[in-house]
Amino acid sequence: MSQNLPLPDQLPLFPLGGAILLPGEILPLNVFEPRYLNMLDDVRRGGGHIGIIQTRPGSDPGHPELAMIGGVGRLKQCQETEDGRYLITLVGVSRFRLEREIATKTPYRVAEPDYTPFRDDLLPRREPDADRERLLQLLQAWFQAEQLTADWRSLRDAPIAVLVDQLSMNAPFPARDRQALLEAPDSAARLDLMQALLAARIAGSADGPIQ
Repeated sequence: MSQNLPLPDQLPLFPLGGAILLPGEILPLNVFEPRYLNMLDDVRRGGGHIGIIQTRPGSDPGHPELAMIGGVGRLKQCQETEDGRYLITLVGVSRFRLEREIATKTPYRVAEPDYTPFRDDLLPRREPDADRERLLQLLQAWFQAEQLTADWRSLRDAPIAVLVDQLSMNAPFPARDRQALLEAPDSAARLDLMQALLAARIAGSADGPIQ
């Protein structure tokens, strides 16, 4: 599918607690629920876009409340397994604001998205003016506190904007922090928030287990 396909006016939603998708990043998913298998069949016949959006904690699991901001992914790969699941890969295209949900006959939820607050998401990522060593020192201290491992050579070589976006999606942050990172206006703001979160968690680890 072309990466230049227009963003849809009606967006099928894949609600996921604890998962975000940022522009330019990759999100692999194992899809097995019948309603989302149905959604993927429709998406593959259509424009190829899916909205990844977090659910709000404590809401009805059958029809959870949704965050106001999500990320649009373009279907890059889709493989059907022998037991009927889909193994898919999404590429982040843009964030969106959930304008309203649309009543449809589909088993999955569909929304009318507003992309206008995130026009810059369609442009190449801008590298923030940042102190790489400070970020790496925070990461090393946090990884040590959490007993995590990392490929430090790759972390040192990666562009800071890419590094921060990948950490935002993949590091073990709680859902509320992931959402705040998703909603950060740009790479510089996301970097500042990332460093503040890391510093807070490092300080918390000195007083006991981090929740």
